[in-house]
Amino acid sequence: MKVLLLTRYGRLGASSRLRMLQFLPWFREAGLEGESQALLGDAMLACKYRSGGYQRGAMIAAYGARIRSMVRRKHANLVWIEKEALPWFPATIERAMLRGVPYVLDYDDALFHNYDLHRLGVVRRMLGRRIDSIMAGAALVTAGNDYLAQRARDAGAKWVEVVPTVIDLDRYPVLPRTGHDDAVPRIVWIGSPTTAAYLNALEAPLRRLAARHTFVLRVIGAEVSMTGVDVECVPWTEESEVASIADCDVGIMPLRDSPWERGKCGYKLIQYMACGLPVVASPIGVNEQIVRDGENGFLADNPDAWENALETLLNDRTMCHVMGQAGRNRVEQEYSVQRVAPRLARLLKQAGAS
Repeated sequence: MKVLLLTRYGRLGASSRLRMLQFLPWFREAGLEGESQALLGDAMLACKYRSGGYQRGAMIAAYGARIRSMVRRKHANLVWIEKEALPWFPATIERAMLRGVPYVLDYDDALFHNYDLHRLGVVRRMLGRRIDSIMAGAALVTAGNDYLAQRARDAGAKWVEVVPTVIDLDRYPVLPRTGHDDAVPRIVWIGSPTTAAYLNALEAPLRRLAARHTFVLRVIGAEVSMTGVDVECVPWTEESEVASIADCDVGIMPLRDSPWERGKCGYKLIQYMACGLPVVASPIGVNEQIVRDGENGFLADNPDAWENALETLLNDRTMCHVMGQAGRNRVEQEYSVQRVAPRLARLLKQAGAS
């Protein structure tokens, strides 16, 4: 079966790399032949991180390439789309350009809120139900959590499956902890320049904690500074991210409580747990399912709770080890490519035969 992958990004984009591209070697073994086309390639995404936006000429070229790929869609048995094929186009145009070949949509965030919660009323009126219309025409919608899946069901999607975001265990080997009891512990956060703002909510509790404990806040993938906190900023690369996390002691994922955040899939937590780290997270959306409070980490819903949870872990290396092992075990059972890829391949084959 030939599958055309219409990803949003290249490998630099975490959502495309994790939700689609990492499965390609597994799919080949299952008899699925995949060809991918990124709307916003690595060079465009890197430019956005540097300058804060996309260049107009590059964007026009990107849409042209995407439309050409969609015109040639009929050589494939199935079109597998990350989120949407033509952002900001009317849904009628996108659905017309997908006619004749079954398509599958995949969501790992609440992209529909870009439209239905847009600050401009004209966008809400014209495009507020755009994603719902595309969902309704899909042979299958795969969603990273229940919040996203329920939106697809409410939109009238014929078939909806929850498929979590996962890691490849081969990239996350179980390594002995190299730190010593007297080593300075590291609290780690990984993300991008656009998501680093979530750390702002932790500045006060981390500053109070730093007045009593020596620790380093390692930030991977963004430049961050905090008064009174020792912050170590580390560049992100696909090759170094696992080692940069594994060298730490506690992983964190703060979030705001809003419709957009409820659609997130907790990938940071899964990365930390795969590296054997205990986690502390805001109890928002799927975080409440990934974190079993008191078993593989803690849920913290206010600044005092964050401070107390992190202090507990900084004071107890044995607890860190036990919780980290519990998290690793859970990833092996529920959040790995090795577990999920065979199921996803079966779902795509069934959708392609519809």
